[in-house]
Amino acid sequence: MAGDGGNNDSDGGGGGKQEEVQIQITGSSKAATSSTHEALLLTSPTKHWQWWLMMVVNMFFLIAGQTASTLLGRFYYNQGGNSKWMSTFVQTAGFPVLFIALYIFRSKTPPIQTITNTAPEISVTKITLIYVVLGLIIAADDLMYSYGLLYLPVSSYSLICASQLAFNAVFSYFLNAQKFTALIFNSVVLLTFSASLLGVDEDSQGTNNISHGKYVLGFLLTLGASATYSLILSLMQVTFEKVIKRETFSVVLNMQIYTALVATLASLVGLFASGEWMTLHGEMHAFQSGKLSYVMTLLWTAMSWQIASVGVVGLIFVVSSLFSNVISTLALPIIPVFAVIFFHDKMDGIKIIAMLMAIWGFVSYGYQLYVDGEKARKTSVRVEESS
Repeated sequence: MAGDGGNNDSDGGGGGKQEEVQIQITGSSKAATSSTHEALLLTSPTKHWQWWLMMVVNMFFLIAGQTASTLLGRFYYNQGGNSKWMSTFVQTAGFPVLFIALYIFRSKTPPIQTITNTAPEISVTKITLIYVVLGLIIAADDLMYSYGLLYLPVSSYSLICASQLAFNAVFSYFLNAQKFTALIFNSVVLLTFSASLLGVDEDSQGTNNISHGKYVLGFLLTLGASATYSLILSLMQVTFEKVIKRETFSVVLNMQIYTALVATLASLVGLFASGEWMTLHGEMHAFQSGKLSYVMTLLWTAMSWQIASVGVVGLIFVVSSLFSNVISTLALPIIPVFAVIFFHDKMDGIKIIAMLMAIWGFVSYGYQLYVDGEKARKTSVRVEESS
């Protein structure tokens, strides 16, 4: 699991002496150092090969899961599905799969062993309230994504979602004291322009006979969903730093599981309150590729989202939440290629320019991590030499 790589590295192979790896986060620490920390991890020559393997595996899970879930979500709509709340529900309904990862990780060490240097116990009421609030925000975010995927071609949808990296930089600056460098500013501008191009491009409506009004609504909701997703990550980071004050693999998994539980329950309430549940039986029978295909589409969409969630959780633990968001954004310019192949989306000049700008913005952000890593590595070398 992801925790193994971090454990071996931090304890020098003595991971069997503790139940969990813990990254202590003091209340006075600044998240401005998080980008330097993660970049140092990525450039450190002393990292064990297991750590690099787990990082690559989690990156694959995130990119593959996100790509598959987006394409399956579009397939659901193309084949006759029309329930926005069902589309919202499947984005988190597969969360029980994460209990498997939680069990495997916790079962690696004997239960009689204790954790040293633990953070102070937190109030159950406080952490429950945090899970509920974050879960409700996630449900609203998923609903906006569902509307966006319904009203937009997959290629336009995924490129607009790339703006989440720009929002992440802004929220991290205000909530997590993240540095706002020239390279990050360049990335924000490029990703903003990329999304704006699609917003004003009338030809981006694609071949789905979507009216201009619905296209604009889909654009705004997808943009809002991207902003909300970045806000969620920043709020989770604040929770780890200020409330939980430790970041272990199981703690991060618990955050993912219980917020998904709340979001799933909220989606169920929305499904029944909206009356969409009454249309599901007819929707399944009218599904163009058949009833079995309908069930399997929803099932694998839910599984794909959870595969992506495992990747998100793994990268948060192995590197950081910021790096996890960067890799999540990396997948978004890839999706339009598959959209052209499977759904025959139009890839006109505007979309190509928007995709190139999104990739450029990602590279700019990634290069900032590299620069931070080089600075941190040189500082570490100087400290070792002076000692």
